[in-house]
Amino acid sequence: MVASGSTNNDLVVVRDLVKHFPVKKGVFSRVTGHVRAVDGVDFSIPRGTTLSLVGESGSGKTTTGRLVLRLIEPTSGAVHFDGVAIARLGRRSLRALRKRMQLIFQDPYGSLNPRMTVRSVLAEALAAHRVVPKGARRNRVAELLELVGLSAEAADRYPHEFSGGQRQRIGIARALAVEPDLIVADEPVSALDVSIQAQILNLMNDLQERLGLTYLIIAHNLAVVRHISDYVAVMYLGRIVEIGPVDEIFKRPVHPYTKALLSSVPVPVPSAPRARAVLAGDVPSPINPPPGCHFHPRCPDCIDVCRHQDTRLAEVSPGHKAACHVHAAT
Repeated sequence: MVASGSTNNDLVVVRDLVKHFPVKKGVFSRVTGHVRAVDGVDFSIPRGTTLSLVGESGSGKTTTGRLVLRLIEPTSGAVHFDGVAIARLGRRSLRALRKRMQLIFQDPYGSLNPRMTVRSVLAEALAAHRVVPKGARRNRVAELLELVGLSAEAADRYPHEFSGGQRQRIGIARALAVEPDLIVADEPVSALDVSIQAQILNLMNDLQERLGLTYLIIAHNLAVVRHISDYVAVMYLGRIVEIGPVDEIFKRPVHPYTKALLSSVPVPVPSAPRARAVLAGDVPSPINPPPGCHFHPRCPDCIDVCRHQDTRLAEVSPGHKAACHVHAAT
């Protein structure tokens, strides 16, 4: 997986992806500016692997995931899925492609209809995409539940009768119902207890091995990212500032923002000596981002060029890239 360029093994290829939301004010709703939610993002995901997007709230992770699924339209740029530019697809072609691209939601409590049984929730996906004949849906629902570690008897119960972890398993079963190739998981375990998080992550790893799934994980918990990812992309203010294999990112981080995120991860021995990178100030407004490197107002290593010249991802080792005037060039 690389930040630019692609191979025939890549299932998802994102090129110069941009999403700006207009800011409107006044009686006539005049556009007075734009929120630069995603501001030129490039990455690719090889088949059967996991890429995690990490960063603070407001960095553009969730918007990027929605753009990849074409739940919202990009301002510019392109997303290719299995060689197909999805922005060019009409409604019928996009509907057919949706079978291969599914979403796991963050909130296992709000993402399931409380008035529908689990059987109805899963059968709805099967019916919408005509995955199996009507007479075979009962058996398929039972198979899906067993696939995610629930009994077939759970099919006739309602969501409120399950724990948070069990509800997330149902959400995963719903995503798997249409036999997708890509799953975008938006903070899939952040709403769960720590003891349950590991179970869900292990389930996702197991399903990936068994079904050959490709994951795009959106997360802020770096401990989760390390457990499940093959590659990591660190986002800040709508841009990727560092991207590479998970071991490279965790063992040899280059960008000061990545180092700060990693230094904030709790360790099993709190008394152990460790270097903490504490960032000054707050994240700048995405309506009016700083000139030059967007990170320079908070960067402890800022030099004069950072304030005036924009940064680009540069390779620091094979497959590992960072956008930093100071560290990526050395």
